Amino acid sequence: MSVSALVPRQPVPALSLALVGGGRFVLGADPAERFDLIVFYRGLHCPICAKYLIELERLAPEFAKRGVAIVAASSDDAERAQAMATKVNAQSVRFGHGLSLASARQWGLYISTSRGTTSIGIEEPALFSEPGVFLVKPDATLYYGAVQTMPFARPAFQDLLGAIDFAIAKDYPARGEYVGAV
Repeated sequence: MSVSALVPRQPVPALSLALVGGGRFVLGADPAERFDLIVFYRGLHCPICAKYLIELERLAPEFAKRGVAIVAASSDDAERAQAMATKVNAQSVRFGHGLSLASARQWGLYISTSRGTTSIGIEEPALFSEPGVFLVKPDATLYYGAVQTMPFARPAFQDLLGAIDFAIAKDYPARGEYVGAV
């Protein structure tokens, strides 16, 4: 099966996830004022994800000031997602769980196989998705997307805030939309 990238200004795949603490995140059902920020993370087994999500939680009020709602999502089950939310002391970031690998692939995420127990002593799932960060407009079209094949070198959330400020101030359109012949 091939992996394909999402196209800016085009609709993103459907996304419906159970949330830690109850309820569901259904993309488009209650869109944020400006963007939904969807942060796909590898799972509880990933110490780099925890550090990344701690930074996201720290900056969550800044995203909210800009009309951005956040959900962190993984294919972890409810128990592991709750453990990650607890680990990062989530107060503002919502944690979705149960992401199917088929859905992860629709979002253009890479899938990895387990290498056993990680450096923090937690078993990796047999299969799991690698990270991705997406800004989705209220009309459910892609504004920004970044996917990684590894857990490191992800977009910095402080930089993303600056980019959002620029996009708002300049009414900057999503780029990378051209899909014609080259």
